[in-house]
Amino acid sequence: MSKDTHRADERRFLDERGSSAALAPNGLNPATIMEKAVRERIVDSYFWKEQCFGVNEADVVDRVVDHVSFVGGTYGATQKPTPFLCLAFKLLQLAPDDAVLAEYLRYGGDRFKYLRALACFYVRLTRRPERVHAVLEPFLEDRRKLRRKGRAGTSLTFVDQFVDDLLTKDRVCATSLWQMPKREILEDLELLEPRVSPLGDIEDLLEEDEEEEGGVERNGDGADGDGDAGADSEDEGLVDEDRSDRGRRRSSSRSSGRGGSTSRHRTRSRSRDDMDVDRSEASSGDER
Repeated sequence: MSKDTHRADERRFLDERGSSAALAPNGLNPATIMEKAVRERIVDSYFWKEQCFGVNEADVVDRVVDHVSFVGGTYGATQKPTPFLCLAFKLLQLAPDDAVLAEYLRYGGDRFKYLRALACFYVRLTRRPERVHAVLEPFLEDRRKLRRKGRAGTSLTFVDQFVDDLLTKDRVCATSLWQMPKREILEDLELLEPRVSPLGDIEDLLEEDEEEEGGVERNGDGADGDGDAGADSEDEGLVDEDRSDRGRRRSSSRSSGRGGSTSRHRTRSRSRDDMDVDRSEASSGDER
């Protein structure tokens, strides 16, 4: 049977088990990269039988544009495979070369973000670690939104977040990703150049943050000192007012005391004068 002949039952691809199928560039068998339960759900799904039969690399673009509106693996109570996952499995069967993937990622990906996400997912499944980093890292600057659908429902993500998940997580879209060595190890092996972040050097950013925090703390201390000085001045003014009020009260009490003693002295002097007058009248009456 010729290579271009397509069977209605795609299980032949699954039954080869690597005996005659070409291995992926990372050495894995593309027919067994996804779990067995997921593969069986894919080939039994209606989308696979209707939309993924007899398609080629060019037809995949049309399927993505017409049918893919979210990324994800399986969803719902029945764990139905998404069109995104079905097309990813179709790419595993087609095994497109790097030139086709470049078209998916760059020219097609600029217009169709889900095509770029699909190509990034396929690259993560089949390419060597240094190639994965070199291909996917430029798309960490893609800020376009993506819908993600899973068992918990539909959520919102971004292209750069999806790419970061492919580089850092062990399971994405209901698929266990093969474990890649860390980027630091690849740099030590001189397989990758040190990555320069678009934000700049992390050490410089940390130093700037420390300087800004120090400036804020100094400004805050000065403001507290001024506030304390203002509070002290206000307290001193209140104390002065209290002292002046006390002085006025004391002066008024002293003046009232002095006024009382004067009135008492006048009363006494009057009583004494009255007594003298009475005595003089009494003495004059005796003389008479």
